[in-house]
Amino acid sequence: MRATMRVWVGRGQVFDKTILYILREILFRPSLRDKLVSARCPRSRRRSACRDFPPRGAVVIRDQRFIRNIGISAHIDSGKTTLTERILFYTQRIHAIHEVKGKDSVGATMDSMDLERERGITIQSAATHCFWQNHAINIIDTPGHVDFTIEVERALRILDGAVLVLCAVAGVQSQSVTVDRQMRRYGIPRVAFINKCDRSGANPLRVANQLRDKLGLNPVLLQLPIGLESHFEGVIDLVHEQAIYFDGPQGQTVRNEPIAEAFRAEALRAREAMLDAVSMFSDELTEAMLEDRVTVELLNQAIRKATIAQQITPVFVGSAYKNKGVQALLDGITSYLPAPGDRVHHANSVDDGHEVPLTGSAQDPLVLMAFKVDDGRHGQLTYLRIFQGTLKRSSTILNMRTQKKHRVGRLVRMHAEEMEDIDHAIAGDIVAMFGIDCASSDTFTDGTVSLSLASMHVPTPVISLTVKTDTKNLAGLSKALRRFGKEDPTFRVASDPETGETVISGMGELHLEVYLERMRREYSVPVEVSPPRVAYRETITAAAVFDYTHKKQTGGAGQYGRVGGRTEVNTEEEFTFVDATVGGVIPREFISSCEKGFRSCLNKGPLIGAPLVNVRVIVNDGAAHAVDSSDVAFQEAARGAFRQVIGRCKPQILEPVMKVVVETPAEFQGNVVGTLLKRRGIIVGTTEENGFVQIEAEVPLAEVFGYSTVLRSSSQGKGEFSMEFSRYCPVPASTAEDLIRSYQERQRNTKDGAS
Repeated sequence: MRATMRVWVGRGQVFDKTILYILREILFRPSLRDKLVSARCPRSRRRSACRDFPPRGAVVIRDQRFIRNIGISAHIDSGKTTLTERILFYTQRIHAIHEVKGKDSVGATMDSMDLERERGITIQSAATHCFWQNHAINIIDTPGHVDFTIEVERALRILDGAVLVLCAVAGVQSQSVTVDRQMRRYGIPRVAFINKCDRSGANPLRVANQLRDKLGLNPVLLQLPIGLESHFEGVIDLVHEQAIYFDGPQGQTVRNEPIAEAFRAEALRAREAMLDAVSMFSDELTEAMLEDRVTVELLNQAIRKATIAQQITPVFVGSAYKNKGVQALLDGITSYLPAPGDRVHHANSVDDGHEVPLTGSAQDPLVLMAFKVDDGRHGQLTYLRIFQGTLKRSSTILNMRTQKKHRVGRLVRMHAEEMEDIDHAIAGDIVAMFGIDCASSDTFTDGTVSLSLASMHVPTPVISLTVKTDTKNLAGLSKALRRFGKEDPTFRVASDPETGETVISGMGELHLEVYLERMRREYSVPVEVSPPRVAYRETITAAAVFDYTHKKQTGGAGQYGRVGGRTEVNTEEEFTFVDATVGGVIPREFISSCEKGFRSCLNKGPLIGAPLVNVRVIVNDGAAHAVDSSDVAFQEAARGAFRQVIGRCKPQILEPVMKVVVETPAEFQGNVVGTLLKRRGIIVGTTEENGFVQIEAEVPLAEVFGYSTVLRSSSQGKGEFSMEFSRYCPVPASTAEDLIRSYQERQRNTKDGAS
């Protein structure tokens, strides 16, 4: 057909649009496409050469069973972006492999920001799609650095499955634990890919055991490596009982061979262990094992069922950088990870708050979620996951939070920074659209149902900076801050009520450093910053009773409100308001006024002006005046009651404590432990392997600033560390005194400056 087409073009003939349309339908209609593939390739070669006959252009999959929505997550430097680059190459989504850090002056496809290419890290999650074995795979590549954990959080909120990438040398690391916890929060089935089997010290069996010991998973090896380190040649497929080799300069040719005699005994033992592990969750497989009639189809069904139920975690091995094992992983993704219809998602009824299961059908009323917004120069690009129904271009959708209707203009499928226009998308799809003003986690419907999807978990920022610029750049700074705050829920902007300075808050030094650099590059705004400030909190440690009357007479109608009750320590939530009044001592219309008044006092604690948390206020008494009581009066009464009682509640300062993981050669262990203890660190545990020691500690955030320099000097530049937020803990008495003294001094300076 292609030859015929070339002849026609060569003769200068013009195609009629109708003929072109018919040809396109023939080529890209799935059923006919499959027949063409079968005709073009003999069965013996189809696995290696013809499995990647992808549809060209923007194709809409009409059957949910052939859609996979997956995220690729890992600790930093585990190779997930390199893996994504190979996946895109082998699925013919891209036609050349580029490396991380832009060594070839191009950089990885999914690292579209200049900062990502320069630093060699993923900063923003990026979406793409590709086709493998007649399956459409929507992929979100997420950052590995803990400072950008919100990118992982919002990706997992809308995905159906995930690939957990682990280094065959380092194994399960701190961010691996964090990512696993996030996957559990949203009930995400996952497969594990043990990468870098070509590295010196690689031990995938040890890493598989760490999945069980450190993460509490049930890992099941579906593959064994053929050789390790410099001798790594391929993988043994335990399901199909064959050896797989990846030939060609880029591993694009998959060669299946019988298992070599040297590996046969080990492969037999591993296959028996795999069958025993999977059969625990499949009666059919158990019966087949007893009757010696185990088939590949039956085994795959059992593995898929157990994976979706999160009873097992299939484990694959390979080396993305050396182009080995990626195609087999793609087979595992399509075979074992769930389709959109395999998981039941729920929404909450806006009317009564009850949980409602979503059918996931393309024919039912539309329900979708905006999980990411990118407010760029061409307007806001909103990333969407469709949970139910069909989204069509030019249709009207309703934002359930704002109750605003929007017309769907341009609808696109994303490939990093590139876009493909589509007319519609069905339930299970991940797409994007322009021209809709909304926020992350907003739910949209077609207006026929009143449902709202639960929003994602947003971590609390732990570090702050003061930023300022000259007068001529204030407009650019304001624009940048609005955009970043809209795109990233963990990037907070506030104004210091005492000094009027602009304060930005985030998840770590790197997090804020990236945004400061983006201000300079994208908005040409030079900014001056203060030293990092810790996001302290205040809380109460004792219960106390209050009874306060607000009375004010201004000549006309006065203000009157009395509020009585008690405050208690609340360990479960930041703030809880309980109405325990009886007999209408406070009219119903003023109860919300009391709550507003108490909430307004939480922004600034009595010790250092930090936000107050873990407080429960119970109002059980009060009084009102028929004429002088009002909303304002009861808000003021609540504020007065809080000021009255807070001193008796024995307030306390809390500081963020970080989980710090240091990896260093064993010879420097003593030096490194000493540096942590000097910074008020508590050693949680140490593990030693292959001449390296991993030290886990809990260190206050205030003591971690500048630690990278100290670590380098104490380990001759060979030590590395990572950290993530753990919890808030009370500060020592001496530290609390210093903080209070510093706060009081700032207060005095502010007053002196004002006078």
